[in-house]
Amino acid sequence: MGCHEGELSLVLVDDAGIGRLNQEYFRRDGPTNVMAFPMLEGEFSQINPGLLGDVIISVERAAAEAGDCGYSPEEMFDFYLIHGILHLMGYDHEVSAGEAARMEARSIELMRVLGH
Repeated sequence: MGCHEGELSLVLVDDAGIGRLNQEYFRRDGPTNVMAFPMLEGEFSQINPGLLGDVIISVERAAAEAGDCGYSPEEMFDFYLIHGILHLMGYDHEVSAGEAARMEARSIELMRVLGH
């Protein structure tokens, strides 16, 4: 992915915790499954170029959504972790349909690497 020695923080929360963060940072009501806060963007992005950012995952949401996607809770967690890391690397499915397709293809590729 072009970042051989990157560092990130991973925070595991429940639905209530991610719901509060979702409201505070994105002004969206309710829980979401994963959030990413990239450090490689913005005014101070060059201070520590090895620091990718933060990925926050609702473990409760991963368990609840796993069956709908045909994944085990562990596989769903891996999917959300990949999704968050891709956001840290500059992928953004909300920009366009083309970017969403590119992010989905990369997610599938990385899930296969993990054996899913």
